Amino acid sequence: MKTIVVFGASNSKVSINKQLANYVATKLEDVLIEEIDLNDFEMPVYGVDKEGVSGIPELAKSFNNVLSLADGFVISFAEHNGAYSSAFKNIFDWVSRINPKMWDDKPMILTATSPGARGGQSVLDIASARMPYHGAIVTGSFSLPSFGNNFMNGKITNKELDAELDTIVKEFQAKL
Repeated sequence: MKTIVVFGASNSKVSINKQLANYVATKLEDVLIEEIDLNDFEMPVYGVDKEGVSGIPELAKSFNNVLSLADGFVISFAEHNGAYSSAFKNIFDWVSRINPKMWDDKPMILTATSPGARGGQSVLDIASARMPYHGAIVTGSFSLPSFGNNFMNGKITNKELDAELDTIVKEFQAKL
């Protein structure tokens, strides 16, 4: 059985992006879901000088190990000032020092949501362009606008948006 690593790229305990990532995971069939929390991988802020003095943190190695054992990924990006959250960016920077192709040519669904009408589209555009350089096979991306209006009781309530996500999930599963 294939293992899919699922996470919200946020360190918020009540992250709407964690909720969206977990919802996407419920749509996957015949896979083992491994949900991870970025709070379990909190490390010093990346810096080349820090790496030179202290080396790569064990938590970066652990995160890389989680990635290496996965067959695919579902990530929902929180948008902070139009870009990645600091929590994700820091982990990304450390792990890329271990393995620049950290996603190991595996399929990935990228999503984002926000309370606003653009649904995290800016960070989703950044991630969709960046992740292939690090070995991701991005099979689809999905932005959920106006989270409070379109997501209730653990699911997407807008039928058109949910159908769009279903198509993306099917494309992802075909690549596993």
